[in-house]
Amino acid sequence: MQIAGSTALVTGAGRGLGTHFVRALLDRGAAKVYATARRPVDLDGAVPLPLDVTDPDSIAAAAAAAPDVTLLINNAGIASFTDLVTGDLDSIRREMETNFFGPLRVIRAFAPGLKNGAILNVLSALSWATYPGSAGYAASKSAAWSMTNSVRLELLAQHTLVSGLVMASTDTDMMASFDIPKNDPADVVRTALDGLEAGEIEIIADADSATAKAGLSAHPTVLYPALLGD
Repeated sequence: MQIAGSTALVTGAGRGLGTHFVRALLDRGAAKVYATARRPVDLDGAVPLPLDVTDPDSIAAAAAAAPDVTLLINNAGIASFTDLVTGDLDSIRREMETNFFGPLRVIRAFAPGLKNGAILNVLSALSWATYPGSAGYAASKSAAWSMTNSVRLELLAQHTLVSGLVMASTDTDMMASFDIPKNDPADVVRTALDGLEAGEIEIIADADSATAKAGLSAHPTVLYPALLGD
């Protein structure tokens, strides 16, 4: 995937990681970058475009307005910090709508124009490991990881690169209230775009994500030692 000269569309571009993606794409020579959000903001050099990933009509309108997209970055997402058994079910449903069905709907709308192009789905280390308080988000990102693998196979014949970016805690608005070590979003975006240009189908942004993936082959008590009891 050559970013220079490409036409990119970034969802959730109004803040956080999305804004970093827009600026980095322009810095790397993208010919056009659509910066989309429910309420798009003006970013120097980008084309603001309304797009609500939970609204099929909004997605269809964006696809009609931007038929020249060759690189789709599914970045929009929410986290309600909700558990599954006792948490608010509507909040969990909104996470699924935004983090799983949202990018899937966007892919379905833009896929016909992405022959020989690329898709990057922004995933999470919580696709592979969960923590109390993050269950709804983790379930939606796990579903998005599986979706990414499936879409990659389905679009293979049209030569669309489908890549997943897996990252742990990153210094964005979503994580602002957590006093924990965080990735620099500029570093995450740099790693993501380097990976795309190298043709990587899975891009691991940090050591914590690499550890989470490695833990998948271990017994569940390795990832979740609390299961061992006292």
